[in-house]
Amino acid sequence: MILRHISILDYKNIAQADLVFSPKMNCFIGQNGEGKTNLLDAIHFLSLCKSAVTPLDAQCIRHDRDFCVLQGCYEREDGVQEEIYAGLKRGVKKQVKRNKKAYKRLAEHIGLLPLVMVSPLDSLLISGGGEERRRFMDVVISQTDHRYLDALMNYNRALQQRNALLKQEDPQPEAELLALWEEEMARHGQVVFEGRQRYVEALVPVFQRIYSHISQGREQVSLRYVSHAQRGPLLDVIRNDRRKDLVMGFSLHGIHRDDLEMNLDGFPIRREGSQGQNKTFLIALKLAQFDFLRQTGSKTTPLLLLDDIFDKLDASRVEQIVRLVAGDSFGQIFITDTNRDHLDHILARMGGDYRLFHVKAGEVKA
Repeated sequence: MILRHISILDYKNIAQADLVFSPKMNCFIGQNGEGKTNLLDAIHFLSLCKSAVTPLDAQCIRHDRDFCVLQGCYEREDGVQEEIYAGLKRGVKKQVKRNKKAYKRLAEHIGLLPLVMVSPLDSLLISGGGEERRRFMDVVISQTDHRYLDALMNYNRALQQRNALLKQEDPQPEAELLALWEEEMARHGQVVFEGRQRYVEALVPVFQRIYSHISQGREQVSLRYVSHAQRGPLLDVIRNDRRKDLVMGFSLHGIHRDDLEMNLDGFPIRREGSQGQNKTFLIALKLAQFDFLRQTGSKTTPLLLLDDIFDKLDASRVEQIVRLVAGDSFGQIFITDTNRDHLDHILARMGGDYRLFHVKAGEVKA
């Protein structure tokens, strides 16, 4: 999949932009805070119907404006054009259209335009809580498997209902009603568990190979999926501590507590990793995600968004990353940096088509 053209109106600090892209490499250069990341985020929104950095849709609308609009013209491998529209208005439900036809459910759009984004916010995968690592799994699996996405949404709905009952004090919730939502959690949770398990099994060897390439074999890394569903039938696991859940007022067990153990040379990277090792770990994870997406789902080469990825890396690791992304495995790439030397080095290695954009105060110039 290639993004040929994007039109942006009042998205974050970008008042207006109409950009035509190279099918291979597109570079955005500018100082911090000028709007480079917002450009990548607009592309992310068109693919996944949400911002990568902003939790609330209303925060995507430029200050003092009532709405924002994104329009992208894509070209599939078979030459078919796809026009995607996303509109946000304050206080109104967002709208996404494909070829001028609105989706009934936004979930139908997920996976059409596969995408992987590498950004400084990825550091939360190491330093943050389990919800960050679950989101890391969910974002990619949902792009390849609509059954997984439906199961995840249904599980979360059942979890919310069960938690609402657990919070009831007078009267106490009916056991039959709790049992109903527990069965729903177990049924949909099993689908999520199996999807995450398959994903991690496929991801690990690719991740380790990429990490070894970037670090030139200096360290060994590992990734292990941990889930309550590994203890036995999920329904039994959820029900066993119902009494404790009633005391706490929320569900202690289920796939909403899944996690990923991230290790460097056999120890938690959270404690052991240097800034450069952490950055290498995260980039390797995301590039492994890219490989997974490329070989599953729609069989469409994903877009790769690289936001300020070279900070805190030594010259050797930068060189290895440049070698990787300049290879034939990657399709269209969007990259930001404050350092023109990094971009010139990449472009020299690519030796092919590219476009360079300068970003200042939300204005973009080719």
